[in-house]
Amino acid sequence: MKWRAHPPDVLPLWVAEMDVPLAPPVAQALHEAIDAGDTGYPAGTEFAESLADFASRRWKWDGVAVDRTAVIPDVMMGAVQVLRLITGPGDPVIVNSPVYAPFYAFIAHDDRRIVEAPLGQDLRISLDTLQETFRRTRERSGAKGKIAYLLSSPHNPTGTVHTAQELTAVAELARRYGIRVVADEIHAPLVLPGAEFTPYLSLPGAEDAFSLMSATKGWNLAGIKAALTVAGPEAAADLRRLPEEVSHGASFLGVIAHTAAYRHGEEWLDALLAGLDANRALLGRLLARHLPGIGYARPQGTYLAWLDCRSLGLAPEEGSTDLAVVTDLSGPAKLFLEDARVALSSGHIFGTGGAGHVRLNFATSRSVLTEAVTRMGRAAADHSRRL
Repeated sequence: MKWRAHPPDVLPLWVAEMDVPLAPPVAQALHEAIDAGDTGYPAGTEFAESLADFASRRWKWDGVAVDRTAVIPDVMMGAVQVLRLITGPGDPVIVNSPVYAPFYAFIAHDDRRIVEAPLGQDLRISLDTLQETFRRTRERSGAKGKIAYLLSSPHNPTGTVHTAQELTAVAELARRYGIRVVADEIHAPLVLPGAEFTPYLSLPGAEDAFSLMSATKGWNLAGIKAALTVAGPEAAADLRRLPEEVSHGASFLGVIAHTAAYRHGEEWLDALLAGLDANRALLGRLLARHLPGIGYARPQGTYLAWLDCRSLGLAPEEGSTDLAVVTDLSGPAKLFLEDARVALSSGHIFGTGGAGHVRLNFATSRSVLTEAVTRMGRAAADHSRRL
């Protein structure tokens, strides 16, 4: 999809896939399964055990209790299923905008109501804004109303890695206002040097929360779907109500691949992170040289850069917020697509605060990244001359 959504002359830096070879331990596990004709139904708890071991090694967190996990088809389908356990039709789900665009589509399509608690100017969670949103939403929902908070951690699209202090404050607020937290932690393996990932369920006050985890982003397994939801101790009873058929949606080969990634893919992951760190630095230099007027907050995690292009003076974006591929839109994404032949994600699809921005995927070769930003700089300069 990444390379076929646009014509061949377009450099695709939009969708969240990396241009990297498959990790050898993952490839080996898949080859062994195919050679053995092992393409049936998954069974057992190896997937959950591999995540538990990885979390213990990587984050010094021993909170992944296998009996409080469930296999889910992927993180977003898992989010929908968990939200069904703790909310009902019409109930509010709070998000920190701008945020991963499918949050809006999946929540709305499942008849839940989105409530935005915008990030601060520094692209971090504004605890004052979050508290006021929690308070106002609780007041409107009544004492017994069901409210959820879908947290992106690390945050997509900004690349912000929430600190333990920030998340502890979030957990305290959620407890105070009786709001259930569902943490999308799919980018957890992709925290870059200078930051540290804190599992939400590791914090005091998060005992009734859920985590959604997958090897999808860390090991580039988007097409081999599998994920896990982990329940806090006080959410175990809710997790037991998850319909059995939900766990049948994950690909068996996906379960094999993700298990191999968690078990044996850490050395490969470390090498990947070193490369992403180098690309992050290269991107900063390229933007300073070719697009000095563009706002760029150096991401702490993920391989996504959130670029503030409002200085270009373009008209506000238009079009459906359900679009993953930017087509027939105004704004910087259209400028860079049409004039630079670089495909980026349009900021407006990420909700309030996204207009005038683009999301750029820097998990590509240095030559592609250099060529893309160089083209974008020329397009921006030509646009400025036309004003």
